[in-house]
Amino acid sequence: MTDFSGQIINLCAALLLLVAFGMLSQRRVLSLINLFAAQGLILTISTAVVAYSSHQSHLYYSAALTLVLKVILLPWILHRLIRKLNVKWDIETLFNIPATMLIGIVLVIFAFNLAAPISQMAGTITKSTLGIAMASVLLSFLMMITRSKAVPQVIGFLAMENGLFFAATSATYGMPMVVELGIALDVLVGMFILGIFFFQIRETFDSLDLKHMEKLKED
Repeated sequence: MTDFSGQIINLCAALLLLVAFGMLSQRRVLSLINLFAAQGLILTISTAVVAYSSHQSHLYYSAALTLVLKVILLPWILHRLIRKLNVKWDIETLFNIPATMLIGIVLVIFAFNLAAPISQMAGTITKSTLGIAMASVLLSFLMMITRSKAVPQVIGFLAMENGLFFAATSATYGMPMVVELGIALDVLVGMFILGIFFFQIRETFDSLDLKHMEKLKED
């Protein structure tokens, strides 16, 4: 049963990496939100399987929290936000997609080499997925810095937090529940604050392109 659970976890890790590349190449905001929800669902399944195979009961609560927050609540908030803001569907990137994907491949290779010695010291059944977890974090960070619009950058930040959670599960069977609840509350409050921030940018500049913020420096 442990071998079967390990195979499911490895499959979830591979899907998580594919979704990260999908988000990196995505040009539509709506599809980007759906991919973020899919990433949360994969993370939920992986966490539940780890909880079952390792008998770590607190991970069941982590899986439930991930399902509610990252699969249901945050995507719903983001969908409402882009409808109210009437955001354009096309996402502007600082680099073209092929160049971004090549950079992403380089980051994946770097992440695997960086995680290799750490994986050898870890004693969890998910230690082989640590490289993918770190690669997901780096790909999400790359998505943040290559997008010029505010909403995709926020989604990139949320996806990076997913990668960090997967890395914590891979290395140490997750974080203490009080820490996870604190992070979840911070993310939720941050989303409401960013929603207000988006509306203020839209009212001031009639656009969510962050390059307009440079005007404030010039003034």
